[in-house]
Amino acid sequence: MSTEAVAATGLPAQTGTPRWTSELRREDDALETLAEEWDDLAGRCRTATFFQAAAWQCSWWRQYGRPGELLVVLVREDGRLVGAGAFRRRGGPLGGLTGLGDGLIDFTDILLDDACADRAAAAFAEALPLTRPWHSLELREVHPEAAVQRVFEQWRGSRRRFADSLCQYLPAVPMDQLLKRVPGKTAQRTRVKLRKIAEAGVEVRPTPPEDVPDALDALLRLHFLQWQQRGVTPEHRTERFARHLTESTTGLVATGRAAVHQYWLDDELVAVNLLLLCPSFGGLYLYGAHPRLRERLDIAGLLFGAALEETVGAGVPVLSLLRGQEPYKQRWRPDQLANQRLLFGPRGPAPAAAVRAGSVRARQAVVRVLTTRLPRLKEALVAHRRS
Repeated sequence: MSTEAVAATGLPAQTGTPRWTSELRREDDALETLAEEWDDLAGRCRTATFFQAAAWQCSWWRQYGRPGELLVVLVREDGRLVGAGAFRRRGGPLGGLTGLGDGLIDFTDILLDDACADRAAAAFAEALPLTRPWHSLELREVHPEAAVQRVFEQWRGSRRRFADSLCQYLPAVPMDQLLKRVPGKTAQRTRVKLRKIAEAGVEVRPTPPEDVPDALDALLRLHFLQWQQRGVTPEHRTERFARHLTESTTGLVATGRAAVHQYWLDDELVAVNLLLLCPSFGGLYLYGAHPRLRERLDIAGLLFGAALEETVGAGVPVLSLLRGQEPYKQRWRPDQLANQRLLFGPRGPAPAAAVRAGSVRARQAVVRVLTTRLPRLKEALVAHRRS
């Protein structure tokens, strides 16, 4: 229920009855002014991830946001913030709202107070400004148990749900227990590699907040070096990504939501890994390793060992490998769970939402063709050349 709607009822306030209000904030510095309240609410939202922390959201908006495009939806109970979500307005004939982060985040969500999540979700749904036929809200990479799923269920307009990226998870347990998940020969080979790492004398050093900028500068340098022959994500080469990664990670490390591990061998910094942390899971986000290290030691075992130790020590139950199905991840036989793409449209006719839904289906069909028929076509061409 919006603030205006509450005022319009004209009913006298009842003693002991909570007063629910909502607010839309559009100023470009809204996230910064709300940061303290935002993180307080994040601490009361069990589904909140590191990507919903104020440090990450504020940093992303400073580096990637455009003036006038920010929309923040707030829900309060007796003045206390119990629901919050930040969105970006996009133009064009099928404009609407989308989440922050674009392709840089693995989980999109809002914040809802666990103590009143359903009621806050209903108020949040009522406050979403999707009132015209061309309005829509599209959210990528939504976990099946995300807080915004409650808003989706409360939404009275058109709504559609699609599968999105596949994420992978491992139990956060000591390495010897984790190896029980894998086949015997694989476990045996991994133990040999881990002994080799221990014998090499690699030193893993934590990074205090004041040293994060230098550590991340080294991480990106090593990241580019390790992928120079195979290509690197173009955005990772930009100055704005480096600024965002440094700003956000410094804040996350300071509040215990991230850890940066530096790996030293023979007095040389040979690898840096960024581990993100929240109460429900830790996430291996980005790393860089010198190619010479890969020639000597098992990089996956090196990174996983320190990440597991950090995650277990923090009392976090799950280690997420986030998006992507790289071969080095499959060794550990991770559990898999697909994120979702949620599409909200207005009540009544919603042509823009219908067109966007059709576009999503078309893109998914193209992906299926590329992942099924294209490999076969490639094999046929190779066979033709050989004949």
